[in-house]
This record gives sequence, structure tokens and C-alpha cells, in this order.
Amino acid sequence: MIRAQPAIGRGHGLAPEDCRAQLALILNSADFDATGRERRFLSHVVEETLAGRGDRIKAYSIAVEVFGRDMSFDPQTDPIVRIEAGHLRRGLERYYLTAGHADPILITIPKGGYVPTFSARSPAEIIEPALPVEWAEKVPTPPRWMKASWLTVVLAATVAALAVLAFGLASGGVRPTSPEIPRLLVETFDDLNGTHAATAIASGLKQEVVSQLSKFKDIVVVESAAKGEDPSISPARFVLAGSVNLSTDAFRLRVRLLNRADNSVLWAESYDGGLKVAELVEAQTDIARNVSSSLAQAYGVIFQADANLHVDNPPDDWAAYSCTLSFYAYRIGVDAESRSSVRACLEKAVDRFPTYATAWGLLSLIYIDDYRFEFSGDPAESAAALERALVAARRSVGVDPVNIRGRQAEMVALYYHKEIDAALKVGKQTLTINPNDAEFMGEYGERLAVSGNWHEGCQLIAEARQKNPGSAYYEVDLALCSYFSGDYPQAAMWIKKSPFPSNPVYHLLAAAIFGEGGYKIAADREVAWLNQNQPDLVKNMRQVVSARLARSQDVEFFLGSLRKAGLGIAD
Repeated sequence: MIRAQPAIGRGHGLAPEDCRAQLALILNSADFDATGRERRFLSHVVEETLAGRGDRIKAYSIAVEVFGRDMSFDPQTDPIVRIEAGHLRRGLERYYLTAGHADPILITIPKGGYVPTFSARSPAEIIEPALPVEWAEKVPTPPRWMKASWLTVVLAATVAALAVLAFGLASGGVRPTSPEIPRLLVETFDDLNGTHAATAIASGLKQEVVSQLSKFKDIVVVESAAKGEDPSISPARFVLAGSVNLSTDAFRLRVRLLNRADNSVLWAESYDGGLKVAELVEAQTDIARNVSSSLAQAYGVIFQADANLHVDNPPDDWAAYSCTLSFYAYRIGVDAESRSSVRACLEKAVDRFPTYATAWGLLSLIYIDDYRFEFSGDPAESAAALERALVAARRSVGVDPVNIRGRQAEMVALYYHKEIDAALKVGKQTLTINPNDAEFMGEYGERLAVSGNWHEGCQLIAEARQKNPGSAYYEVDLALCSYFSGDYPQAAMWIKKSPFPSNPVYHLLAAAIFGEGGYKIAADREVAWLNQNQPDLVKNMRQVVSARLARSQDVEFFLGSLRKAGLGIAD
């Protein structure tokens, strides 16, 4: 005899009315990202469980009672319930990271089934929101920077200068109230077979792609308008279209990104997957992650399209958006002169649009670069740069708690503030918000690695580089990983690939690698550069290294390598 599952975790003493109150909090929250069908799904399984009928919750009963499928529904051939359950789980995760961060009861739907669980949340499980910051606080201007490579200056400063100039060129009409954000229309994927199964697969693939794309907060995802509805109500500059074709035991999705202005194809790809339910669910998740990563992340297809787009006399909204593009152009070379231009551009953007969370996050990352790449020898100046970074990061997260760039900046600022456990906690939480954001994955991997977890951190860095080879600074991180694993030829290979010859930390790491690996000529060259160009860095070497590496044994090993390279470092 099969007994009904208990309605709640009795060890927590939760009453059914308290669980229903928590359900109401979720369903009434604007931060619960779920469709009407997914909300009915959640209500159904919660009520059935609280009524002691958890043993009746199956894919078949949900499809018939919630989704309105007929009695012939076969969960082995139609994966709709598993697909919607996956969307619902992600919606719940997001809710508890945002509006529900302090809710007393946690409702989850464990993988492998559809029966919800209820548990009281301990104080340690409650996510603390970012600290509020007064908007009127002014940020002082950092000092002038050293010379930079002309190529990166041209690349980043040109874009930044265009954006700064644009703030003075906007027409005298109604000023935009928010910055430009690329809008992407995801059309219904065509069913080329005309069968119920093909329609279900096409719908499931589209919904998973929408779900994964929506994790990227620097684009707005718009779904196809209903029949008879004016599509101009939700204008979009980009269109994602696709088609699904079924064979005997497999499907193929063909998908393409169009520029709506001229219908030019910016990107196209084909994906294959099996039709068994387990294979299908896994394939649709992998496909959606690949599509979203290719299109929506930094240095992705949409970024490249907009970075190459020339706008005459751009209004304020486009000028502010251009500042974010200029940040990523700057990150290709990380040179000091272009950093100054991009900083000014982003400061202008947040002054014009104070709730622009992404711009606040990127501005914080610029301030962090001020802190970690400028070696003035003045501790007060360095501390002020780091404080500016933390203030800007918390403004970003205060505006949008799930903005990835803001959380990335908060993580890095906390790390350099020596709040390492807090930094890694932010990183772990953020990776669950959008595991497809390679830019964040690489940064979190670096924080893990330099805090002492080299194995896990370096794995994330390698994965990030595979997802987003357009980003420039993975080579430095991989050089550091190879160095601490004892593979000095590999470390030398990676550091030689790095595009940061004007950055002092590049030369610092290169000196350690070449010194430890016994590459005397190369080590002498790096030592000469450091002594000539960065005397303050050389004088404060222990402080500089200790700010970056959390473990004392890692610091001592690195300093020992610098001694082998020929740098005079006091014990």
C-alpha cells in the first residue's frame, strides 16, 4: 500500500495555513518570473500536497488537471510537464534571490518529481540585500593615468568619446527616461512536420531559449505577438527565428538571428537532439544555453552588432548604452588612458540615468581597476578608489538585485576589501542566477582560484573561455593557473598570448613565471620593465601580491619566484 506523503516537513512544525500564506506571497510577487500556466502548476501541487494527496501528483495528472490535456496524454512522448517544471524551479530560485530573500518558508520542487517540499529558513539561509546608499553622494575623480597602447586607446576612447559627446548633442525634444537596451523578439519556432509532437518540441525549445535569454539583463526579450496584435507595440531591433524538423528518432533545430532594420542574418546555427524524453530535456537545456550565450553575453553577437553600429547625433539613451559598449572595448586591452575615458563616460551615464544598474556595475569595475592597476604608493588614495568601487557596486545591486555586472563588481570589491568569504558567497549565489554568463563565470573562477581553491576556480576559468573566447583576459588567468599547478611551459605559453603589454600586473606575473621556469632572458626583460616603469609597485611588492592572493603560502611562493627572476624583495 502506498501511503500519502506528509504535507510538510514535520520537523519544522509548519502549519498548512503558513505554507499557503507563503504560496500567496510568491504568486502575488512581481519578481516571481512565471507564466500563468506555471503559476497554476505551483498552486496545484502545493494544494494537493497540503491536502495529503502528494502520492497523486504525477506528470499525467498535472497535464490533464492543470494543462487541460485530454485523457490520451502520454508523458513518455510529450515532455511538456517536465519542461514546465524546469521553468518553475528556476522561477522559484530567482524569487528567493530577490523579493523572497527574507521569506520565512522555502518552497521547492526537487528534481526527479513534482511533489513540493516546505522548510523553515534559518537566518543563515536568508540572503541579505545590498546596503542602501544615498543617491546624492558624489564620487571624486581618480588621478591621471600612465601611457597606454595606442590601439586600445583608439578602440575604447573613440567609442567613449562618441558617447560623452552625445550627451550634449541630444535634440531639444522629450528626453528619454531610460537608457537604450537592445530588444530581441523571439518568434514562434516553425513546426516543419505538422504533428502534435513536433509542435510540443518546438514550443518547449522556444520557451527554454526565452528562459535562458531572459537571464541576461542587458537585453529585453520579447515574445511573438498574438494573432491580430500590432507587432509594433513591442518593437525590437533583433529577431530570433527558428524551425524544428523531426526524423524517426531525432530532431533538428535551425535558428538564426536577424537584424530587423534590413533583415540581414547576423548569426545562424543548427542543433540536433534525441526524441526520448530524457534526451530531449537535456538537449533543449544545452541548446538554449548555447543560443543565449552566443547572442546575449558580453562580446556576443548582439554586442558585436551594436559595437559596429554608427548612430548619428545619438540621443541620451543611446549615448548611455554606448558607454557600456566602450567598457567592454576597454577590457580588451585594460590600458590606463582608455580607462580614464570610459570612466568619465560611465559617470555621465549614471548621472543622467541614476537607476541604470548595469552602468553602475561597470563603473564600479572601473574603480576597482583604478585600485588594482594604479600603484601611487599612497594608501589613502588606494583605499578611496576601493571605497568608490564598493559604493557603486551596491548602488547597482540596490537598483536591481539580480544585475550580474553589479553583483560581479560587489564580489570583486568585497574580495579586495578582504571580506573574502562574503565575496565568494556573492559569487556562488550569482552563478545560480545566470550560469551562462561567461564574463561572470571567469571572474568568479578567478576569485575562487586566488582565494586558494585553485582546482575549482581554474576549471571555471577554462569553461568561461570556452563559452566566450572573445573576452581577452582569460589568458592571464590561465597563465596563473598553470603557474600554481607547476606547469611553467604552459604558463609561459598563456602569458605570451595575453594582450596586456601595458598593464603592470601582466609584467609582474610574467616575471614570476619566467623566473620560476628558468627563462632567464625573458625574466630579465620583465624585471627591467618593472624597475623602469613601476618603481612604486616594486617597492611595495609584498603588499601588492598580498592584496591579490589570499593564502600566505601562495604569497610566499610567488615572491620567491620574483626573487628568482632578479627582483630584490625583502623577506
